[in-house]
Amino acid sequence: MGDPDQADTAGEPLLRFRDDPVHDEPAITLDAFLAGQTNANAVRLEAGDDARALLPHLGQLALIEVSFPSYRDGRGYSAAAILREGGYTGELRAAGDVLVDQLPLMRRCGFDSFAPEAEIDAETLKRSLDRYAFQYQASTDGAAPIWKRRHG
Repeated sequence: MGDPDQADTAGEPLLRFRDDPVHDEPAITLDAFLAGQTNANAVRLEAGDDARALLPHLGQLALIEVSFPSYRDGRGYSAAAILREGGYTGELRAAGDVLVDQLPLMRRCGFDSFAPEAEIDAETLKRSLDRYAFQYQASTDGAAPIWKRRHG
């Protein structure tokens, strides 16, 4: 994926690492989606929502937005990994208290779109994404960790 697109959605800054058009339909809550009273194809997971509830519906979703109420709340990383490992290929957006130094780790877990509360400087973002050439742990992005590259 190339440089992130910087766009606006509903007046909020949006960083994307995808080539498809921006999905700007408002995301509905997980409870509303599971109640089946909608034909929405965008869902928002709040911290504490169980991402596994979406696994049977991944084919009908174009956007899953995962809320980060605080930079210290890491539950969204697990949600992203569950969704990607479950076969989700649509846009996976991290929204909320998303900091620039978290973006490389979020991308490794499967996020490819970001709606941070605070603006992120383009040069700082580039330095953050280019900081590490190799990873030390396995993840959903398919990159071989350095130990595996050394020892096969």
